[in-house]
Amino acid sequence: MLPTDEPLSHLGPSLLLLLQLQLLLPPASAFFPNIWSLLAAPGSVTHQDLTEEAALNVTLQLFLEQPPPGRPPLRLEDFLGRTLLADNLFAAYFGPGSPSRRFRAALGEVSRANAAQDFLPTSRNDPDLHFDAERLGQGRTRLVGALGETVVAARALDHTLARQRLGAALHALQDFYSHSNWVELGKQQPHPHLLWPRQGLRNLAQVGDPTCSDCEELSCPGNLLGFTLLTSGYFGTHPSKPPGSMGEEINAAKIQARHIVEQRRGGPMEPTHYVLVPFHDPGFGPVFTTSDPDSFWQQLNEIHALGGGDEPEMCLSALELALLHTPPLSDIFVFTDASPKDAFLTNRVESLTQERRCRVTFLVTEDPSRVQGRPRREVLSPLRFEPYEAVALASGGEVIFTKDQYIRDVAAIVADSIADLVTLPLEPPVVVPERPLVFSVDGLLQRVTVRIHGEVSSFWIRNPSGVSQGQEEGEGPLGHTRRFGQFWMVSMNDPLQTGTWEIQVTAKGTSRVRVQAQTSLDFLFHFGIPREDGPHPGLYPLTQPVAGLQTQLLVEVTGLGSRGNPGDPLPHFSHVVLRGVPHGAELGRVPLEPMGPRERGLLTASLPPTLLSTAGPFSLELIGQDGVGQGLHRAAPQPCAVVPVLLELSGPPGFLAPGTKALLSLRIASFSGPQDLDLRTYVNPSFALTSNLSRVRLEQNESAWGCLWLKVPDTAASDSVVMVTVTATDREASTVPPTHAFLRLLVLGPAPQDQLPAPVHSTDPVLTTTSPAFHLSTLVTPGRAGGGLVSNPWWGTVGAVLLLLGLASW
Repeated sequence: MLPTDEPLSHLGPSLLLLLQLQLLLPPASAFFPNIWSLLAAPGSVTHQDLTEEAALNVTLQLFLEQPPPGRPPLRLEDFLGRTLLADNLFAAYFGPGSPSRRFRAALGEVSRANAAQDFLPTSRNDPDLHFDAERLGQGRTRLVGALGETVVAARALDHTLARQRLGAALHALQDFYSHSNWVELGKQQPHPHLLWPRQGLRNLAQVGDPTCSDCEELSCPGNLLGFTLLTSGYFGTHPSKPPGSMGEEINAAKIQARHIVEQRRGGPMEPTHYVLVPFHDPGFGPVFTTSDPDSFWQQLNEIHALGGGDEPEMCLSALELALLHTPPLSDIFVFTDASPKDAFLTNRVESLTQERRCRVTFLVTEDPSRVQGRPRREVLSPLRFEPYEAVALASGGEVIFTKDQYIRDVAAIVADSIADLVTLPLEPPVVVPERPLVFSVDGLLQRVTVRIHGEVSSFWIRNPSGVSQGQEEGEGPLGHTRRFGQFWMVSMNDPLQTGTWEIQVTAKGTSRVRVQAQTSLDFLFHFGIPREDGPHPGLYPLTQPVAGLQTQLLVEVTGLGSRGNPGDPLPHFSHVVLRGVPHGAELGRVPLEPMGPRERGLLTASLPPTLLSTAGPFSLELIGQDGVGQGLHRAAPQPCAVVPVLLELSGPPGFLAPGTKALLSLRIASFSGPQDLDLRTYVNPSFALTSNLSRVRLEQNESAWGCLWLKVPDTAASDSVVMVTVTATDREASTVPPTHAFLRLLVLGPAPQDQLPAPVHSTDPVLTTTSPAFHLSTLVTPGRAGGGLVSNPWWGTVGAVLLLLGLASW
């Protein structure tokens, strides 16, 4: 569809997308849930296709109406007759090579939220959510409600939940046109009253009216009986019910916050979400969230050091609180001088960073070898910082130990590495004495940097021609070296020689090396399991694979338009290498099969049973060639993990309101052998939660169901976020990490009388399901504070600060 002449910039992105989808009326056959459905029905139109096409059209309209600063405006004629691709739109608007990975990740997540409506136990059989069983009026009420939920959640700065509800609304909208006979009735325009509830739906068929012949296949064209009333589809559906001195650190945080904001204003990597959480001993919080950088900066300026010296501190509690309020694909910086007092949260925070796909970097102004505490002469454990190491490893971040006099410079270097740079894989991935680290440079990489920190005595870097450079500061034959204490940064000279490079490090104790580069060629990845039951075939999205469960890998390559010369063929990728974490042992090579048009960059593979036989972490590396046959090597930004059991947590069919009780549904399944599990529940903030399931014994391929009742107090704040966590721990295998499921909900107050109630909930089962994310424009709203265990919710002197910058707009 071509953009209209009416300016659209005053409309919200959710409404724009819904309006766009109403005008994309394909033939009236049922839409399949996601791209994997093409395996079952080649050539079919999927919910994902419709959602992504409409979103790209809306993005083009916004780009046409709001010309890029300092660049020529886009021209509509340049896009006529072409397939719209996110990479091409971003290159045209922001300039060649501008990364679209985050935008595509957000778009993909709203598409998967859409598709999940056909798989979630609380939604797949509900006719009101699919315009089935002649419940068109009820379906319209739920559709308008989901749209209202999207707007309310966005205003509350819970962009994740807003994207989830947007996906649900789009699914219902698409189902109206595919499941009803609107098009067969000869209608050439969208239904005029579908999104506007003040007008009723007219001429509706009733349940007992004969409207069509029986259908035993996935698609049955021509089975309508010449009916003139508006009728729905039938899939034998029914509502389902589940069975039974910190001054320097804080100053560094302030400086880097300002640096990041100013550096990225007006570009595709400009942050749209800011979260600030102070912590100390014994408290943490409150959390401050805003999409206005000036409000964030003002709040940060109100924090001052309280002498320092607390050891340990409530760091992981603050980090968990921040993760609750941040969009996916965000970068988190933790500035502290102490170890965590709440180390028991380590595994839960690890899992949450992977579910949110957020990267955490700890900047610690403390000597890890120190064994005497500052305020008291107690003995400190040399392992006290291991929780930080574990969280950094799980999230794809790092832990950097430095001193007060270097913290500003180190923080500046680390902050420059976020968002638009990729981390290059090293072989081996960790420093091994007397063994060089190897990495590959291809023609699509620029601004390569090497960071080395630890008790390093010497190092050298060698290019494919044998030219070397040591640790001496200043300009060298390969690049410029800077040093701040035990932290080195080497900025390599462009253009770099392509081929295999080496790094040799000599150090006492632990040292770390990270190589990063700028490129638009990157990839996203997702997991899913086949689902044949229900009205639509397809793959149910997972955050992590489950031991013993057949799992598909979907790879989405971004920046395929990146080529050395515009006339070169497109890059292509042939296989994925799976490696153990952290030492990098190869676990297998999986061939990739292309799906759909090559320019979309969609690839799929079946994960090997050997990988899925036991629980544990692994990394993904993508291998291929550019258009002229030179090798390409990209790595996923954070590791994955095979989890021991499938844990699904689903929300209520209605919304959360103060003074009510909500029913949650829990399912746990084992596919790899007997399991004896303890189940624990957590709520943030601390609402009352009861469960009928605290322990479960499962055999292979056996499932158990449970119910949880969440009591929302009368004093619950409207537009507040609630996170429910269920943890399953193996009672016998102490080395097996727990499995976690996360469910986000939003509390709403009473709706105004002239609006429909807006029920907001999330039925996305998340241990293993993705968190939908989509955001087309920046919302500038007042900041708000909440959460945390702190006796007085004031902002002032603190012992430490956690700074989170969410880069989720594109």
